Amino acid sequence: MNLRQLLVVIDPTQEAQPALERAAWLARHTGAALELLACEFEQALDGSLLFDDRQSEQARSALLAHRRARLEELAAPLRAEGLQVQTEARWGRPLHRMILSRIEELKPDLVLKAATRSHGLLQRLLLGNTCWQLLRHCPAPLWLAHHGQWQGRRLCAALDPLHSADKPAHLDHRLIATARELAERLQMDAHYLHCHAPLPRSLVFDAELVATYDAYVERGSRQHRQAFEQLLAPYAIPASHRHLEQGYPEEVIPRFVRERQIDLLLMGAVARGHLDNALIGNTAERVLEALECDLLVLKPQPGAGSAS
Repeated sequence: MNLRQLLVVIDPTQEAQPALERAAWLARHTGAALELLACEFEQALDGSLLFDDRQSEQARSALLAHRRARLEELAAPLRAEGLQVQTEARWGRPLHRMILSRIEELKPDLVLKAATRSHGLLQRLLLGNTCWQLLRHCPAPLWLAHHGQWQGRRLCAALDPLHSADKPAHLDHRLIATARELAERLQMDAHYLHCHAPLPRSLVFDAELVATYDAYVERGSRQHRQAFEQLLAPYAIPASHRHLEQGYPEEVIPRFVRERQIDLLLMGAVARGHLDNALIGNTAERVLEALECDLLVLKPQPGAGSAS
């Protein structure tokens, strides 16, 4: 992950900007340039009968100027540090399409956006529609920042060595390589997790499988352990940072993140079906809403092969 250009999606109406905090932190470590992007749309100023065309255009321009001023206010202290920061404000909707359009133009190495703001004590990664659309369609790595306190000490790559989520093998290697690089460049402690769950005994009705259920569970565990060890074999990762857990990912991963105080979870995502109906995978979608940390999503690189 060569971090030279970061695109940061800003909500200028909010005081807290966790995505900008993460981006500035990354830029200090990597020297990456930042672009702060704000997208605005107000139905009343778009073809409303209350205003003529000239008034509507003036009102839109004034609103965008106000948003640009807010972006410049956010950029000023970062520039004073010596960071390279530019700003961009655009008019249009829906928000995810405006963001994707700018991504296509800028071709950033990483896109950062805050998750939906939680107004209670809950610090989970609450995802709104724009986040889900970006997860499905964003071609660049996507970092979703939650609103909890950021420590920046530990990261974890969630791996799937048997590709049960239909991920290509090279995506796991990309997750490992990215985790190792981020850990080195950002001085973070990197962990690697794979979880698996056998068919519950309560759902087994085949007489032969009932009789050999314990052997089936042991055989499956052995298969996952061997695949996990084979995946990590080329890398110098200590045993204390390799975690093979039994259980459903939507239960194991959020619990692991919470108990190990993980700040950033790396996951792979694969688009499925037609573009308009693309999903990032059922496992990932069940996991995400329960997370209490930031999320970095990587997708397969076109034409990439399996790492050796």
